[in-house]
Amino acid sequence: MVTSSYTPDKDAHDYFDDIIPNEVSGTGYVSGGQTLENKAISQDNDNDRAEFDADDVSWNPSTITARAAIIYKATGTDSTSTLIAYIDFGADYSTTGEDFTIEWDSEGILYLGE
Repeated sequence: MVTSSYTPDKDAHDYFDDIIPNEVSGTGYVSGGQTLENKAISQDNDNDRAEFDADDVSWNPSTITARAAIIYKATGTDSTSTLIAYIDFGADYSTTGEDFTIEWDSEGILYLGE
């Protein structure tokens, strides 16, 4: 996750090391975030798209403030871990000794289509 000081740049930011200076820090948060569990891609013929989904993620308890989530393909090396998606929360969200949970949309985290 990143703070509101991060400005996405799809031309210049391609690997995880590009977002590190603006990564969230705080109690209960570990650098690099969490691994998405139970990842799945499904075909949605009604909407002519593919949907990517995974389990919700939670940091509990935590004391952090985040503006967005970054999805990336971890390779074990920040400079080769490809950025996949920037999920803007629309505002800063904070916790103080509470669970910080990202509940992905019921139709998936993101989709690819026409």
